[in-house]
Amino acid sequence: MPRPHTTMRKVREILRLRWEEQLSLRAVASAVAMPHATVALYEKRAAEAGLSWPLEGIDDEALENLLFAPPAPPTREHPDFAYLQRELRHKGVTLQLLWDEYREAHPDGYGYSQFCKLYREWRDRLDVVMRQDHVAGEKLFVDFPGLTIPIYDEVSLGVKFRAELFVAVLGASNYLYVEALYSQALEHWVNANVRCFATLGGCPHIVVPDNLKSAVTKASRYEPDVNATFAEMAAHYNIAIIPARPFRPRDKAKVEVGVQIVERWIMARLRKERFTSLADLNEAIRGLVAIANAKPFKKLEGSRASVFEEIDRPALRPLPETPYEFATWRRAKVNIDYHVDVDRHYYSVPYRLAREVVDVRFTSRTVEVFYKHQRVASHLRRHEKGRHSTEPAHMPASHRRYLEWTPGRIIHWAHQNGPSTGAFIEELLASRPHPEQGFRSALGVMALAKKYSPERLEAACARALALRSFSYSSLSSMLKHGLEQRALSAGTTRAHPVHVNIRGPNYYH
Repeated sequence: MPRPHTTMRKVREILRLRWEEQLSLRAVASAVAMPHATVALYEKRAAEAGLSWPLEGIDDEALENLLFAPPAPPTREHPDFAYLQRELRHKGVTLQLLWDEYREAHPDGYGYSQFCKLYREWRDRLDVVMRQDHVAGEKLFVDFPGLTIPIYDEVSLGVKFRAELFVAVLGASNYLYVEALYSQALEHWVNANVRCFATLGGCPHIVVPDNLKSAVTKASRYEPDVNATFAEMAAHYNIAIIPARPFRPRDKAKVEVGVQIVERWIMARLRKERFTSLADLNEAIRGLVAIANAKPFKKLEGSRASVFEEIDRPALRPLPETPYEFATWRRAKVNIDYHVDVDRHYYSVPYRLAREVVDVRFTSRTVEVFYKHQRVASHLRRHEKGRHSTEPAHMPASHRRYLEWTPGRIIHWAHQNGPSTGAFIEELLASRPHPEQGFRSALGVMALAKKYSPERLEAACARALALRSFSYSSLSSMLKHGLEQRALSAGTTRAHPVHVNIRGPNYYH
């Protein structure tokens, strides 16, 4: 019964009139101007409290507590809120299901509304990171802290470079993975994710990176562009990349707290150490991370390591048979010679794609070219700068025929037109530092036989041999002006110099 609005003076008067004066309920009700049912209730409560008249030694506050004290609440089994928090991280588990299980074990327990209210009040007292609801094995949060660790040169003891720390935190268990890298460059970033998956023994469903350049090429709240190599790695492991929204730190609160732990638990402890290699630094980091993961929670049962083994690890997806091999993607325009440039080595594509823009994917072993998402060329990776890797099938038919020619074959073909033609071609090829550089001119000379006639070409070659003029342009001009039939004047011919630097026809056989 709620406490009455009437004063304890009136209650005392009711008890006096009823117990000392022996008046009826209606008479007392008229005397104190109250309903007779209320008078009867006050008398009943006084009797139940063991009171009698006169009320000696009982002040108004004590009388009120005796008559109107709230009843003691029924004793009910309190839910294990830490257990509820862990179970909710399993996929498909809801508060309704946990309440059903609670009532099966405790039929006189709290109702569903009170059960949820008590749980939420308990959860709100936890840290913001611990009270976030994450499904087991679902999300892995990854980021770099702002601070770095110097790596020193063994000889000069100067700083060689400053190592970046890659930090990953699983959403459900808060399990930490930390690794020191040379830089935040794409190759180190992607390979760190690959090694993280291998260490965890499985793949999460979603990776949540910050908007660093190695992960996101264009930051956007609604449609961020994920780096092509990072996206390809994600497809290899069958995971999704969902970058955190810009200027929304609570999207990645897990990793922000993980970064804070790394800065305070790892970097602060290593501040006086001097590392001369990345391997030594990572060995020290692994030891400290193992301690941090085994450290008990303050407000929950277990540790990061125990909750990871219990909840996260069983829910991770299995790793693929082979780890992802890092590949760089680059957009390139095909040159007019149907080759693309990869680190100044040139790889062929089908000649029809000349001047088109293609996607080039290259690893340490292969180079692949894609046009409109279809692979059009594949080559072994080579590192000779300024050289070409050409697939004959990529060349037009005329170029393939040209590629099949050799110096000996060209000379043999020229001799079929006549001895002077053959001798002219020999001298033409011998005049170049490399015979292949004279192929185009030689083929042009042989084409003159179709334009004029084999006989005129033979005569022109004989005249050119006498003049020691071995070029396509001089031979073409001679035929154009009909000079091949004119007699040479005395002293026009020049003696052939003989020395070891002149190659004869036998050089090409």
